[in-house]
Amino acid sequence: MAPFRSRRSVLAVPASNPRFVEKARGIASDAFFLDLEDAVAPSEKERARDAAAAALTEGGWGARVRTVRVNALDTPWTYRDVATVVERAGADLDCLVLPKVTDPVHVQWLDLLLTQVERACGLEAGRIGIEAQIEDARGLSAVDAIAAASPRLETLVYGPADFMASMNMRSLEVGAQPPGYDVGDAYHYVLFRILTAARANGLQAVDGPELKVRDPEAFRASAGRTAALGYDGKWTVHPSQVEAANEIYSPSQEEFDRAERILDAYEHATSVERRGAVTLDGEMLDEASRKMALVVSAKGRAAGLTRSDAPRSG
Repeated sequence: MAPFRSRRSVLAVPASNPRFVEKARGIASDAFFLDLEDAVAPSEKERARDAAAAALTEGGWGARVRTVRVNALDTPWTYRDVATVVERAGADLDCLVLPKVTDPVHVQWLDLLLTQVERACGLEAGRIGIEAQIEDARGLSAVDAIAAASPRLETLVYGPADFMASMNMRSLEVGAQPPGYDVGDAYHYVLFRILTAARANGLQAVDGPELKVRDPEAFRASAGRTAALGYDGKWTVHPSQVEAANEIYSPSQEEFDRAERILDAYEHATSVERRGAVTLDGEMLDEASRKMALVVSAKGRAAGLTRSDAPRSG
């Protein structure tokens, strides 16, 4: 099973921009990806590939999840992206992001290539994870098979702009409700479909970016919707969005304390009193309550929260 890595905030960093790469080292995101794809002009692809490998080996990233987004498989750059980055910096790399995944074969191809390069370089085979971007109608249609395609897979990532284009949505504003759509949320189905596929296969689900970098309320609203659904985090395209993402995708101290109290109370009821349910603060709790509390507790601990109250039951 893939390791759990906190991805509340995932900072996008163009690998071809040395100033952005250096600045990213001081930003407190949970994760980052050095981008070789959309943020890099075709003429700069090879230079960006070399720069990404150098940035990883130079270090300075702390405990953050270190990833590189390679180019999509319908381009001439993908194979060399993978080979160069892993050969030169595989020991300093946690995951590769594969964009525009439309078929489980894409993930399986990357898994096989990674295994070959890892073995050739004397690296532990299987250590480098994969994150798959779901960005169009074909990818969404195959998302269940994609999510089950490889034990390396750790995350499904929603790509909103390309997805909107693939659906011919009548909007030029990424993530905004299309003009004329005045009932519900036009993106609820795709977001929940990706989340369901992720959870059914033990994966994390990460929301795509909010591009209005000068509108913090737009970011908070977008992040708040997917955090409420159960998403683990969101891509950030500006340093100002990182703190908000870390907050929004973490439980509050009150929620964390409550979850811990539920777990204590249920453990006492089942192991000491040999009962399958317990009442806490007037609420009946059972095994389903325990599972819900485990989710909140795990997210809180990943965010660095510690319990602020004393255990009690009743």
